[in-house]
Amino acid sequence: MVVEPGRLLITGASGFLGWHLCRLARDAWQVHGTFHQHPVELARVQMHRVDLTQPDELRAWLEELAPTAVIHTAALAQPNRCEQQPDLSYAINVEGTQELAQFCGDRQIPLVFTSTDQVFDGQAAPYSEADTPHPINCYGRHKLEAERRLRQAHPGATICRMPLMYGPASPRAACFLQEFLRTLATGQPLTLFTDEYRSPAYVEDAAAGLLLALDSSLLLLHLGGPERISRYEFGLRMAAVFGLDPGLIVPCQRADVPMPAARPADVSTSSQRAFALGYRPRGVMAGLRAVLQGPITPLG
Repeated sequence: MVVEPGRLLITGASGFLGWHLCRLARDAWQVHGTFHQHPVELARVQMHRVDLTQPDELRAWLEELAPTAVIHTAALAQPNRCEQQPDLSYAINVEGTQELAQFCGDRQIPLVFTSTDQVFDGQAAPYSEADTPHPINCYGRHKLEAERRLRQAHPGATICRMPLMYGPASPRAACFLQEFLRTLATGQPLTLFTDEYRSPAYVEDAAAGLLLALDSSLLLLHLGGPERISRYEFGLRMAAVFGLDPGLIVPCQRADVPMPAARPADVSTSSQRAFALGYRPRGVMAGLRAVLQGPITPLG
């Protein structure tokens, strides 16, 4: 999808990824962002309150906005919450995506959709785009169903499967990193899994990957980071970069912590296809050092 600069709609602009993506995209695009419950401001980005679960209102609003391109990051993205509220997850993650895809497909508007590494079961990593998904939790199943419906409604759209992401908090959304740091800073132990592996990506690098995808003709991309790492090892590196006590990081296994949603053991991904486009996610230590350099000014 070769795209001329114009009105770029970014859904989920109040979220962690969406806000960072808006910051990155606004120099080249007229960026319009959406939020639902949490108003957010960002210089040179026009924000709109939109409910993805109201298809008639969504369709009318899209007609009025007439975007040139769309990157769809809005989601109910907490696996445990999706497991506990499957109807809400389906309405947002599947039906909302289908509505956007139908609008963009009917008008041949370039569309990039953020899916997840949770579409895999964790038994055969590292996963490439050629591997067959087999999700084991509600979030992964709904994202995979959204991929299927998107492909039917808009065959030329690009699906980007996103990894675990970390980086500076946005005004309305933090990531797991901030919780980890708060726990260690208060001298409390932090229990992390030794048997759950991901390919984490610094959020600004992941956002840059989405903009690359928007300007490509590829239909499916993995945007994982360059390293396979357990949550426990991530925590140790975080402690080293931030000068915190690594002795407070307690190893455990997934089976030790009952949760509503099943967790795949290893959804590390191969992102060679994206690397060939110029996607250059930094390693974990470099990403953590970038966070340490200081907070981002909320208005840009």
